[in-house]
Amino acid sequence: MNFASIVVRGSRCGRLLTLLAAAIGMFVTLCASPAAQAASIQPLEIVTKSGVQVFSVEMATTEEEKTTGLMYRKELADGKGMLFDFSPEQQVSMWMKNTYISLDMIFIRADGRILRIAENTEPLSTKIISSGGLAKGVLEVIAGTAQKYGIQPGDRVAHPLFARH
Repeated sequence: MNFASIVVRGSRCGRLLTLLAAAIGMFVTLCASPAAQAASIQPLEIVTKSGVQVFSVEMATTEEEKTTGLMYRKELADGKGMLFDFSPEQQVSMWMKNTYISLDMIFIRADGRILRIAENTEPLSTKIISSGGLAKGVLEVIAGTAQKYGIQPGDRVAHPLFARH
């Protein structure tokens, strides 16, 4: 249950080139690793006050993927993450059982706005971490990512899972 980001500043063209580079990198990774081929990996952007942060996210859409999340993983690179699809929008509860690395959990509303961030979650804990409201998705990234990039509630997440208003 996690992943991280790259700072992208400048024109729309610059962001498109960065997304293209990320997509090519994901393609190379998928071709090189048979184990990774089971997961759908997609780009995701978070627009913050300090700029646009681009992440490469593994999608968790099935019940099995959502239940397992990032359990048993020993590391998560900066710029990587896992996006959980909880469609339709609902109260979401997560935990860190069998998750060895600390994460930031970013709860996202259906309109793509960040609802809440649970920072620096405790590894291996069964303590329930609640969305605190209706969420359609949860982005898990390596702990410290929200602080590092200034990601805050109200920031907009750009990904096909979330409607644009």
